[in-house]
This record gives sequence, structure tokens and C-alpha cells, in this order.
Amino acid sequence: MGKQIELLLREHVENLGRCGEIVSVRAGYASNFLLPKKLAVFATIENRRVIARRAARIDAEEEVQRQALAGTAEAINNLTVTTLQKADYGGHLYGSVNAAQIVELCSAAGVGVEEGKVRLPQPIKEVGSHEVPIHLFAGLIATVTVVVESENPPPPKPKPKPKPDEAADSEDGDKASAEGSQEPSGDAADDGQATG
Repeated sequence: MGKQIELLLREHVENLGRCGEIVSVRAGYASNFLLPKKLAVFATIENRRVIARRAARIDAEEEVQRQALAGTAEAINNLTVTTLQKADYGGHLYGSVNAAQIVELCSAAGVGVEEGKVRLPQPIKEVGSHEVPIHLFAGLIATVTVVVESENPPPPKPKPKPKPDEAADSEDGDKASAEGSQEPSGDAADDGQATG
């Protein structure tokens, strides 16, 4: 494994840590990403003091943002959007529904969402109801319900076909019942003449 370096984060870095935390990362990640982008500094005593003040200020600002986004989160949690897509009779979409389309659907419903905040592991490829998480802020996740319906009409229901033996029996039975309904009147007349 590569050499590890301890750094003090100047900003929140997703999947790594929050501002003011000391993290241990590989030297390459530090020198190629964190340090050039000024997301972290070396963990000296002076840097710790400066970053501690900055972290307190950032935490206060984040709390204000979190409270402002709470209303948006509530709106998203109560939101159900519907889209029509071409699909086969098995419910598999010919295309897919991606994050950009979900943003458009939410926008059309009056709720603004950034595409980068939509956490869709893979595009939706099935007809049905899907819960899609939206990461509004650190620790503030809302869920929108996306209903995907098929544009195609449902398949026609096939008429049950009788089996060949049953079809022949029913035809013979129909003829027999038709003949049987005529015969009794004729037989009754014949029977009456023969006995009489």
C-alpha cells in the first residue's frame, strides 16, 4: 500500500470527511487532488487553529442552508411524478429514464432539483413505481416517487380457444340438441299415429 499522509480538511469532501477533520489519505490522492484544489492542508498547529474557526463558521452556514432546504425536502418527499415511455408488453422500456429526465419532471411539477443531486444508481428500465433518492445537502436526503407508465395500449386478451375434441363435441352436441328439439315434436306425432 502507498504512503499515507495526514491532512486537515478545509472543506467538506464527500466520502472522506467534514471541514476541520484530520484524515489519513494516500500521498498520491493528497498531492494530485486534495492539495491542488485547496480542499486540505497539512495538519500543523497554526492550520488547526485557522481551520477550527472556519469549521465553526461553515457549520453555522450549513445549518441555515439545511433549514432552508427542509421545505424543499418535504415537497420532494410528497412528490409523485409520472412519465409515459415506450415499453414492450412485459413492462421493459425500449429506452430508459435517467437523472436529467427526473429533474425535468420535478421542474414541471414546480420543484427545482439539480441533476447532480439525483442519486440514480442506474437508469430506470421498467414500468412501475420507483423511489429515487435526492441528496439535497449533507445528511438531508429526500425521495421522489417516479411512476413510469407504458405508452403502448395493453395487449389484446386472447380468446380462449376450445380444444379440438371439445369443439367437435360441442358442434355435435349443438346439432343433436337442435335435432333433438325438433324430433320430439315429430316423434310424438309418429308415436301417436302408430299407437292409435
